[in-house]
Amino acid sequence: MDLRDDLSFALSVIDQVDNITLPAFNERNLQVSTKPDGSEVTDVDVAAEEAIRAMLGRSRSRDAILGEERGTTGVASRRWIIDPIDGTRNFLRGVPVWATLLALEVDGEIVLGVVSAPALHRRWWAAKGMGAYTGRNWTNGERIHVSQISNLADASMSYSSMFGWAKRGRLRAFLRLAQSCWRTRAYGDFYSYMLLAEGAVDLALEPELELYDMAALVPIVTEAGGTFTDLDNNPGPWGGAALATNGLLHQSVKDMLDSVSDDGGEIYSHPSALRGVDAPLDSAPHETNDSTETGEANNASDRPDLQACPNPDPLPDDTK
Repeated sequence: MDLRDDLSFALSVIDQVDNITLPAFNERNLQVSTKPDGSEVTDVDVAAEEAIRAMLGRSRSRDAILGEERGTTGVASRRWIIDPIDGTRNFLRGVPVWATLLALEVDGEIVLGVVSAPALHRRWWAAKGMGAYTGRNWTNGERIHVSQISNLADASMSYSSMFGWAKRGRLRAFLRLAQSCWRTRAYGDFYSYMLLAEGAVDLALEPELELYDMAALVPIVTEAGGTFTDLDNNPGPWGGAALATNGLLHQSVKDMLDSVSDDGGEIYSHPSALRGVDAPLDSAPHETNDSTETGEANNASDRPDLQACPNPDPLPDDTK
């Protein structure tokens, strides 16, 4: 499968969309409404998706489209998947960590992905069999690779929110994993996975995601040498959640997430899941950090509400 033409086209589409999203972000004159699921959408989300759909309609008219704002149009073996602004709440608050995500699915496989974060002056892309790259354009792209860290005690972990883990009854396991890692930070959204693909972090995970949140990330992570599955270890972006690692850590992370439930009962007894985590959840031996630092998941002893986690009540989702 020769994807060079599709990749070149996708990059040119993103060039045009960046010219819509970045000026609007800088101008801060946004019209905001609330979708039925309670999440915010801006006029820029809608305009960006409409622009992508228009370009696809002109140059890829036979292909189907799935977009966050307008859903699915068309039925075909080829489908473009759009998240016009991943990180809408960051976009609204003036935080520059947001991106446009564009992916191509062919016969049920995600084969191409582009992630553009113009406020960060960063872009990443990949296509099946062609490797993963970062740069401003194809001609000056730098190939990227995941890390070679093979021990959780040496690993840097990135996530978006703890609320989703509580809603799934897996916050205790999430905290156990976090305390087993050398370092944890909430870089969030697409950025966690791009840092993973670059080798800057070693694992990234989220418990609740849509297909359009993940599709473009998958080929970038896998072409960089990483592994991308759902929480049940099914490959790809189809399972409503993301677990992405450098590959070497994947089974250890999966075992850790399966090792305990929020009612405190052990639900998995694989030795690799429990090794080194027999200490109470308020023990975080690997890295000492300022507890006021944004995105820190360690030092659970400072958060008594996160220690026992008995049947937590539903919490608001703040991942977008």
